[in-house]
Amino acid sequence: MGKPKGDHQKAVSRKDGRLVWNHSTHIPGLIPILERLCQQDGIQTITPGVIGRVRGHCPKMQLRVSVPIRGGYKIIARQGKTVQEVFILTPLAQDKLEEMIAMASGRA
Repeated sequence: MGKPKGDHQKAVSRKDGRLVWNHSTHIPGLIPILERLCQQDGIQTITPGVIGRVRGHCPKMQLRVSVPIRGGYKIIARQGKTVQEVFILTPLAQDKLEEMIAMASGRA
């Protein structure tokens, strides 16, 4: 007795991605952008990662694709002197993901 096939189809056809909450702190304003990004087609999982400090100052929230990882991309989010890694699992190409990030952050 295996799982019913109807349940599997429901999981596969689900549009919204999943936002993983594994840290208690995030860059202010990052979570609403990631929640909007989760609602885009092709986004499977978004996981905010390590927060750090940098020397340079970035007055507005900035998200950029850093490097490809297995199954997706690592994104760097910066605001002020704070930087945070964000891991996005998606089958999308990098240019399409960059367009979605721009739309989610209100730059497009």
